This record gives sequence, C-alpha cells and structure tokens, in this order.
Amino acid sequence: MTEEEEEWSEEQQSFSYRQRLKAAVHYTVGCLCEEVSSDKDVQFSKQTIAAISEVTFGQCENFAKDLEMFARHAKRSTVNTEDVKLLARRSHSLLKYITEKNEDIAQLNLERKAKKKKKLEDENRNSVELAEAGVEESEN
Repeated sequence: MTEEEEEWSEEQQSFSYRQRLKAAVHYTVGCLCEEVSSDKDVQFSKQTIAAISEVTFGQCENFAKDLEMFARHAKRSTVNTEDVKLLARRSHSLLKYITEKNEDIAQLNLERKAKKKKKLEDENRNSVELAEAGVEESEN
C-alpha cells in the first residue's frame, strides 16, 4: 500500500468513526427529547433534534480540544480530573457535581485499596502459619 493509499484509508476510518459518534449523539439526544416530551407534554421536531445533536457534538469537540490543551499545558499526555474541573469552572452546579463524584470515586478507591491490603495481609499470615505448622510437623 502506498503512502497516499494509507493516508486515504486513515481518513476514511476517521470519517467513519466520526459519523458513528455523531449517530450515537443523535440517538442519545433523541432519547432525551423523548423523555422530556413524555414528562413535559412538549414535542420536538426531527429538525430540532438534529440541531440539538449538531450543537452538542460541536460542543463535545470543543471540550475535547480544551481538555487536551489543559493537559498539554501541564506537560502531561493524559487528561485528568483537574482538567475536567477546569473545563467546568464556569458552571458552578456542574463543577460541584464533578467534584463530588471525584471525591466519591477517590473514597471508593481508598476502600478498595484497604480491602486489598487486608486480604494480602491475611493471605500472608495464613501462608506463614501454614509454613510454621509444616515445620513443626517435620520436627516431630
């Protein structure tokens, strides 16, 4: 495969991936509009759903670029929760929600680590006890 063919193939893959993402966003927006329609007795036209989907997709692209730039500015190649918080800083309710979720996840991780550590300590203690029991038996 020539270099041009490889570039064209990569562009086609990128386009296909982008179209699948757009379709997923459109589907999700449609589902959300359906929920709102049933709750609030309001109807959304197909054009409205398509417009909301396009704006949402565009905003997500902007978010992704911003997150990438925040990480790059911090000389990192990975986006972290601090980058997400920085992105959400203008929406106090969103920032609060993200901060709370981040703290919940951190707490869960601490609890998992503690459980794992305790399990390893128990396993080590059991191994030592079995080894000591085996030594005592061989001495008798």
